[in-house]
Amino acid sequence: MGTSAEEEEPTSPKEEEWPEVEKAEKLARGAALKWASGIFYRPEQLEGLGLYRIRELQRNSSIQSRLKSTVQSYLEGMSTGLEQLHSALAEVHHVQQALESVRQELVSRADSFQKLQLLREVLLEHAQLGSVARALPRLFSDLEHLLPSPLPHTVHELLSDSFDLLQRQRLLEAHESLMELESLRDSILFQLHDHNLLSPLHLASIESYFRGLQELNEALSQHLWHIVAQGMRLMFEDPALFVSAVRIIEREEGIDATLLQRSQAPVFLPPGRPKGWRQKFFQVIRDTIVAAHFQTVPGEAQGRSIPRYLASLQSAFLAELCIVKDLMVQCCPPHYNLLSAFTNMYHQGLTRHLHQILAQDLDKQEIFAVLQWVLHVYPSAEMMAHPSLLPEVDVAALEPLLAADTVDYLEGTYVIKVQASIAEWMQKTLEMEVKEWFGETEPESDYQGCFQTTLPVIAMKMLDENIRVASLVSDTLLPKVRSMALAELEAFLGSLTEALVEFDREHQREPAASKCYASYLLSAINNCLALSSSISALCTEGPSPPEPGQIPSSLNAAVEKAQKKACRLLLDAMLEDLQPLFAQLPSRRWLSDPQMMRKICEVINTHVKGFCRARKPFSTHLLSDSEHLVMSQYVKALLQKKIVCRNAEERNQMGRRMLQDASQLKELFCSLGLEESNQSLKVIADLQELISLKDPTMLELEVPGFVTRYPDISDDHVTMLLEVRGDVSKEIRNNVLEIMAQNPQVLPENHQPIFSNILVPAPELPFCLGKPKCA
Repeated sequence: MGTSAEEEEPTSPKEEEWPEVEKAEKLARGAALKWASGIFYRPEQLEGLGLYRIRELQRNSSIQSRLKSTVQSYLEGMSTGLEQLHSALAEVHHVQQALESVRQELVSRADSFQKLQLLREVLLEHAQLGSVARALPRLFSDLEHLLPSPLPHTVHELLSDSFDLLQRQRLLEAHESLMELESLRDSILFQLHDHNLLSPLHLASIESYFRGLQELNEALSQHLWHIVAQGMRLMFEDPALFVSAVRIIEREEGIDATLLQRSQAPVFLPPGRPKGWRQKFFQVIRDTIVAAHFQTVPGEAQGRSIPRYLASLQSAFLAELCIVKDLMVQCCPPHYNLLSAFTNMYHQGLTRHLHQILAQDLDKQEIFAVLQWVLHVYPSAEMMAHPSLLPEVDVAALEPLLAADTVDYLEGTYVIKVQASIAEWMQKTLEMEVKEWFGETEPESDYQGCFQTTLPVIAMKMLDENIRVASLVSDTLLPKVRSMALAELEAFLGSLTEALVEFDREHQREPAASKCYASYLLSAINNCLALSSSISALCTEGPSPPEPGQIPSSLNAAVEKAQKKACRLLLDAMLEDLQPLFAQLPSRRWLSDPQMMRKICEVINTHVKGFCRARKPFSTHLLSDSEHLVMSQYVKALLQKKIVCRNAEERNQMGRRMLQDASQLKELFCSLGLEESNQSLKVIADLQELISLKDPTMLELEVPGFVTRYPDISDDHVTMLLEVRGDVSKEIRNNVLEIMAQNPQVLPENHQPIFSNILVPAPELPFCLGKPKCA
């Protein structure tokens, strides 16, 4: 269907040389075959083959003609470019030859150019002389205008007259002469500079001619700075002199501005310019303020404390700023912003000076004075926000005198120093308190008859005063001091507990040295109660109660520990007196002699009656603990197996004695104020029922009921109790113990222990081997 092999032509030599042509031809043939196969895929379509061939031949002819035209145009451009390149190359060769001839000409004429140097020097001298000739008429005319004296002496006489005017305080006239002389000198310098003739030799000649001008300038400036430094005084004595100084400064500022604008290109300024007298004006004021107020650190001056020094600064600043606002501002141009400038100078100088003060080792009063003055006095209506300074002085626009980190460091240092002072004072207070403990007089009593000392009042007053002082400084210092005060109170309570322990040791070692031992223990309990009730006042600023967690739990624990230690020592003192009496129980004599219990009651009554001198609830706690102590000692003595009943009569006699003792003790504690429902003496009556029981076999029923009422009783307690009866067989005892083991008791919540605090001797174990015979 496509072209036949006959139509293919052999490969030409050009195609062998250019493989891209062959590749392109193959691609074209392939595309033509693909196109033909798509159009002539059916026989009937071959009828239009002739038309397609004619159309394609025409298109090929058109493409070939365009290609020929393009190639022809390209070849013509290449020909034109080659011709231009040949022409440029010829011209370059021609220029090269011309330059070479010029170079050779210059080399041959080099000696002739060197002869022109003399002419150049003559020309320069001529130009200089011409410039001088043009300047002389103006110089003479100016000098004649200034002073019609003979020329050789005019400049010097003018300078002399200016010095005379300066001495007579005629500043404006003296400055006028100075300006005219400087203008004349500057005019000559500028003319020489404009003609590039200002050499060091010429400059030295001009300065020599105008010698004395610099001295006049310096003398005038010294007069000005002296006037500016005395500005506050001159506002009342001679304000016109100050105004003259300001006018002279503004004249010089105008001349500086004109010369700077003129000398922008090329850069040239006459000697001594710019003077910058306005900047010097403010610098002199700043130096005067520093010399007047910030020259001496207060700690270095004898007899001058920091609070008095800060108070003097307060009055001086306010007075001087009022003078500036009411008087000095009227003597200066508005663009000086004089009041704002003075305010900033005072503020910046005070900031630097405060850091010098803080570099010293300040005590707590001095740190407080600095903080309180900086944070409250300085920005208040008593100083920088005084009505006389408003609204021109805006305190809010000023930076803080002390940075936040500096204030925080000062607060930390203040807390450390206050803490050391409080710790020392607390220690001395405790030492005085301990010294009173060994005195011969009892502590004072309050209106309720309870013992008390001045210890809590002194301690809380000291802590409260320091907290109130901290509240005057800042809201950030207050919690720091309060936290420190609570920590010191906690440490003080720990020291108080240790002192109570040492007090007890000394009492045990030498009882006669502490005759009021119990009284001061009771006062210690009351003191701790007073401290505990005052802690909430330290943690709050008003009548509202402290928030939960605001009072440290460790502080409450320290108070409770001190109170419990004092209570424990009181009970130990009572126990010490009771132990010799309880050591005689039970015994055969005890069974028949009621006097032994009467002595015990007398000792109890003596001690417990003193407990009422403690404030509630500790008086009640001591009474209840005393009753529990007596009960436990009684039961403990009973279970020591000092006596074993030999028969039923002794068991009945022991039961009756126990009932009488329990009744006697119950009446005693009821009379002392402890209700029967709060007593634990009922256990004595319950024990006597087990001892008085006639039939030992009933113990298997009675003991479990007793265990139910007293679930903290142990097997050892029951064993010792059964042995005291003296008639319980091994089998019954084992049955009772087995029943207890089968019915273990669980201690109910808030159970008051009875037997768990009573220790009994361990039962004797049977020896399994027979006794050895003696050898």
